[in-house]
Amino acid sequence: QVQLVESGGGLVQAGDSLRLSCAASGRTFSNYAMGWFRQAPGKERTFVAVISRSAGTIYYADSVTGRFTISRDNGKSTVYLQMNRLKPEDTAGDYCAADQNADWTQIHRGPNAYDSWGRGTQVAVSS
Repeated sequence: QVQLVESGGGLVQAGDSLRLSCAASGRTFSNYAMGWFRQAPGKERTFVAVISRSAGTIYYADSVTGRFTISRDNGKSTVYLQMNRLKPEDTAGDYCAADQNADWTQIHRGPNAYDSWGRGTQVAVSS
């Protein structure tokens, strides 16, 4: 298993930006496709973005397309989520997750495909 630790959340106003980081340890980082998910109070955990092992395939949820950017640095064993033009609807706990079953270019959008999860970081956006 790979251990994941998120950071970078906070309380911001609508229109502001945040950059989330997820640091991995314990296994070879490049063996995992990496995803971001979020969960608002009383709601199910939903897909936000995913990046393949090679970084050559990326997919975003419709609600964040054009505002969020996922990236990875395999040399630093870290995945990032740049969040711009934040909206109150983005308020949630944000979690990174590792998918060991994807090949070099594959991505999965369902949370059940992911094997390891971080503890999350909180994002709150006021109007």
